[in-house]
Amino acid sequence: MPYAQPLWRQIREDLRAKIRVGIYPPGSKLPSTRLLAEEYDTSHMTVRRALDSMIELGELVGRMGIGVFVADTSEQDS
Repeated sequence: MPYAQPLWRQIREDLRAKIRVGIYPPGSKLPSTRLLAEEYDTSHMTVRRALDSMIELGELVGRMGIGVFVADTSEQDS
């Protein structure tokens, strides 16, 4: 029986896929945690865990009181 990934990891992978295909391009603001929780039919804490892991890896940038944005990796390369 295959190991099922925790939901927060599934959300993280889905967000990464959406970033890759341009649904959320670099610099774009992600929907609020509340909206993402509704989209994935889970708690805001599960979504937060996925977002926090991506922030720690530098894939997203959190701005307190403003939102979470896709990191612009082109700026980091220069």
